[in-house]
Amino acid sequence: MWWLLKTICLVHVIGNILCLLKPKPKNPEANMNISEIISYWGYKWEVYEVVSGDGYILPIYRIPCGKNETMDSSPKTVVYLQHGLTLSASSWILNPPSSSLGFLLADANFDVWLGNSRGNNYAMKHVYLDPNSEAFWDFSFDEQIKFDIPAIIDFIVNKTGQKQIYYVGHSQGTLLAYGAFATNPQVAQKIKANLALAPVVTTRYLSGAFRTIAYVDPTVIKQVFGEKDIMTGKDDNHIIQFICHRQTIGTVCNNLLTLLFGYNPQNLNESRIDVYAGQIPAGTSVRSILHFAQGIRTGLVQAYNWGSEALNMQHYNQSTPPIYNLENMKVQTVIWSGVNDILANPMDVKNLAAKTNNLVYHEKTEKYNHVDFLIGKDVTMLHMSKSLQIPSLDAFNLLERTKENQAQP
Repeated sequence: MWWLLKTICLVHVIGNILCLLKPKPKNPEANMNISEIISYWGYKWEVYEVVSGDGYILPIYRIPCGKNETMDSSPKTVVYLQHGLTLSASSWILNPPSSSLGFLLADANFDVWLGNSRGNNYAMKHVYLDPNSEAFWDFSFDEQIKFDIPAIIDFIVNKTGQKQIYYVGHSQGTLLAYGAFATNPQVAQKIKANLALAPVVTTRYLSGAFRTIAYVDPTVIKQVFGEKDIMTGKDDNHIIQFICHRQTIGTVCNNLLTLLFGYNPQNLNESRIDVYAGQIPAGTSVRSILHFAQGIRTGLVQAYNWGSEALNMQHYNQSTPPIYNLENMKVQTVIWSGVNDILANPMDVKNLAAKTNNLVYHEKTEKYNHVDFLIGKDVTMLHMSKSLQIPSLDAFNLLERTKENQAQP
């Protein structure tokens, strides 16, 4: 009798474990690359390689028309989308077309361009540096601001023949915009509007799990991760896919994300965790993480601190890293922020808005956390259209434009 009860209990326990480990149905896009995802949803695409001023080769993807459109030579309004730290161009197309900003903009008759930051899984080439060398990974967002953003903007402007384009950034993508447009007036003149989603520019009040890196000694980080790349390669992605794309465990992973990005678990489509995990993270340099940590500690937006007055003097001809003067960014700007975002903390966003001289609108989205702007189930043009349709923002009206009024002289 006891043997029978023990057997029944053991079968019950094993059954519960197997239920926890039972995988959810796999999405077709789970292990696709960017071009494959775009093609899967029936959109046309192009890819170009942009060479930065210091030799990094950056692939940028283009969705030239909507799903049901045919290619024609008529000019369209151009939108460039720039992802955040450790992400890639795939960030904008991870949901079905009804809730992915990259596809939504294409269907709204925009010429959509998706950028990749140096050092992510899609951008590991250089004119002469070996990606296995420390020299290849010797960069932070300073170099992206100085070299990458200007090269990409110039390429798109020249390719499309447009005098000005829209810039849409998410997270660190907004920092790159503020830095580039504040320090490079020639590039700023080519931007019709700067659209900042969940801006991570000033980080004094950033909270959650990511804040802990600010309190880890840089030497320890280098000892653990080395001085090259971090979070690159697909092995980690596959592990996350295996663990989180399971019955019940997916909900646990969803709730763990709140420690990283803020609370809003009901807005994550748990059935697509394998797609998200297949693309996120996409990697960056260790020095970029160290630079991010410096901003959290100091609350300042400044160049990379090399750790000593002598080294800073060698790099900047001054003992402390130069500050990025955000007030010098004069491009007209719209900010969208999430009330539950712990990376783009509402206090930091408020301070950023105060320093934005040409801020024309700030939309605060209730319940949104940091990644809802990319992969939230309700990511549609609707939450943007409310702010973009007010009279003073006629130039920003993303929904009501037609082919006729999109034509540029």
